[in-house]
Amino acid sequence: MTVGSRTLAAGLRLRAGRLSSRFGSSPSAQCWRAVAYYSLGNPASAASSVTVNGKTYPTDSWFNTPPKVLASIGRKLHLQNDHPVSITRQIIESMFPGPTFKAYNEFDPIVSTTENFDALGFPPDHPGRSKSDTYYINKDTLLRTHTSAHEAQLFRAAASDGYLISGDVYRRDEIDRSHYPVFHQLEGSRVWDRNAVPNGDVVAAIYADLARLPSHDVAVEDPNPPHHAERNPLQAEQGHTAAESEAVAAHLKRSLELMVVEIFLRAKAAAAKQDPNYVDEPLRVRWVEAYFPFTSPSWELEVYYAGDWLEVLGCGVTQQKILVDAGVPSKIGWAFGIGLERIAMLLFQIPDIRLFWSQDQRFLGQFAGVSENLDLLKRFVPFSKYPASKRDISFWLGRSTVSAAGGNDRAPVSVGDFHENDVMEIVRDVCGDTVEEVKLFDAFTHPKTGRRSMSYRINYRSLERTLTAKETNEMHRGVERALVEKLGVEIR
Repeated sequence: MTVGSRTLAAGLRLRAGRLSSRFGSSPSAQCWRAVAYYSLGNPASAASSVTVNGKTYPTDSWFNTPPKVLASIGRKLHLQNDHPVSITRQIIESMFPGPTFKAYNEFDPIVSTTENFDALGFPPDHPGRSKSDTYYINKDTLLRTHTSAHEAQLFRAAASDGYLISGDVYRRDEIDRSHYPVFHQLEGSRVWDRNAVPNGDVVAAIYADLARLPSHDVAVEDPNPPHHAERNPLQAEQGHTAAESEAVAAHLKRSLELMVVEIFLRAKAAAAKQDPNYVDEPLRVRWVEAYFPFTSPSWELEVYYAGDWLEVLGCGVTQQKILVDAGVPSKIGWAFGIGLERIAMLLFQIPDIRLFWSQDQRFLGQFAGVSENLDLLKRFVPFSKYPASKRDISFWLGRSTVSAAGGNDRAPVSVGDFHENDVMEIVRDVCGDTVEEVKLFDAFTHPKTGRRSMSYRINYRSLERTLTAKETNEMHRGVERALVEKLGVEIR
């Protein structure tokens, strides 16, 4: 990844070198380099272009993707041999074999807003389009927020009746053990062509394909009707009949039930291998009505696991308009999407999503050989649990005077402009993966001045070693400085 012109790039390298020699390479030093970067005015934000994977894109006022996120592009954990994310992908792909399904794992994660939102029916005011939720390169170009961004192009290509897409996706989000700005999705779809099935009877063709799928003996709760006029509507205005929609839903649900059964049976086998006293409780799954812009009717599949119902995936009958716009109006089908990290955390019992990005062999070495032989799959064994160190930070929104963290000449953020994801992004940029969690624990409005106060608790914990109190304090002061520099807040 590069930014701007040669002159700017050289300047950044020179400044980075000076900062590196000044601060060293410890976690706290990395934090202070980031703070200095902000204090220099974040020169990359003024660059006119950014180059990612050899391709240069113009930037504008929408550009909000930090260097750490850009640096993640190209890691491709979903294709890294013996990585838990890649192993999870392999298991899922095995349940959707060719030639019906074709897998695509190498699509570029930088897409257009049309591909990511418009082609999928996202309304103009959908919150996912905002800069607080999505990483933009420019107004018309972004880091995909879901693999569905490639759905229309595959429908248009019509290379197979079904497809699977896996890849890295990006979202500005909270900081905790189950959220990370980069994660991986796998999405799948299956369509039937009304003009290509025997006698033009697409319902009969779908049920014939359903009969060829294996059965399973897992208890499934599905109390709701296959469609509901208000809660989960049939696409009657797009020409779907009740019989067609119900046939598609039946094939979809059996296909995904088989996939989930395969995943959780492997999880139970890994648990039994590790613990001879493991009690194998019966697997239960249930279908819950849902809403997604690109499917209707829509559902989420939940699994009862370790004493709780867990949401596993979202799916539904593909919006016909997407198929029409892709030039295949005679087709009807289903689509689903699943988060690979979420499944991998359950499958391997990995407690912290940051571990997926670790290059520590104490982590990666535990999965050696599994890509070649999935029967070797076993649960993750924690190699250490380093202590956490909590620090609180409180600040006023609105115009500040003199802050304890130093003055600033940046425009202060207003209450209306404030978004919690901006705080999360700053903490990530400054301290990287040494922060385990950031939580809002208090917020109030001053009754006289009307100013808004926010208080956050930051949990610092390295995955690789114990942080000293000095390092933690330095990082925390760095967060304070960056909040002042970037948001114009006043530290309390």
